[in-house]
Amino acid sequence: MRAHHVRAAQALDIQVEPGGEFWGWAGRTLGAPARTADGAPAWLRLVSSPEDKASGKLWDGALDAQHVFGGLDGRRPALLAVHDAFDDGTAYRAELSARVDQPVLSDDPVLQHDLQLPDSWWQDLTGTLQKVAAVDTDRVAVRQQYMDRAIPEFVGIPAPAVTCWTAAHSDLHWANVTAPLRILDWEGWGRAPEGFDAATLYAYTLLQENVAARVRDAFPVLGSPAGPRRRSDRVRPAAADRGPRRQPQPRRPAPALVRGTPPPLTNQPAQPNAGTTPPTS
Repeated sequence: MRAHHVRAAQALDIQVEPGGEFWGWAGRTLGAPARTADGAPAWLRLVSSPEDKASGKLWDGALDAQHVFGGLDGRRPALLAVHDAFDDGTAYRAELSARVDQPVLSDDPVLQHDLQLPDSWWQDLTGTLQKVAAVDTDRVAVRQQYMDRAIPEFVGIPAPAVTCWTAAHSDLHWANVTAPLRILDWEGWGRAPEGFDAATLYAYTLLQENVAARVRDAFPVLGSPAGPRRRSDRVRPAAADRGPRRQPQPRRPAPALVRGTPPPLTNQPAQPNAGTTPPTS
């Protein structure tokens, strides 16, 4: 992974900064701070997968999110470039993103401490999630079939029948947000039950009563009789097994947003042992 990370940096014409290496789940990802050719701070994340599995929701999530959402008015770190390579049956995708200045609000997805956030932060969050939910997409984050199987297994009651599906980030927790608001980790976004992001954040906040109350105030849908606050008591415990596969280790402060207009997104063609040829614009 380190060798391919170096090759990707060469292909994208960036300089990786020492001392900031971050490994993801089971060594599947490797990220590090970097600088672009013009000195802008960035984050280079390398994802690996068996070549025959290098497709689908998680593989293309960040690229799809960039094409659909862009920067979400500065609430989502811009994806600046992508470089693909194959080597000995393994696919590697390098994602160069703008780097975020602010640390995430919690190293743990589950909020373990009180937070005092201004009203403007909550307004930014609700407004951003409304924009996400308004997007029409065929990407799927949560399926009814998964709920039908997992909710009885983990909660012991029948799964609710979902009648309204909207686009969602689908992994909204305190280790994926900053203040001022930036929402990180978009690889799993897609269609989910209406209000799923609000219910997810609420479930990750239950240990902190005051903040949980603030989540409920920010998202009135959580208080509706058929709303996701009630479903979240079923859906989120059942879905909890999806999280640790991506977050088994303590998180570092996540990469961040560069102020200003990013350069055009480039997707470098996949080649065997790619990474030694500078990208073309």
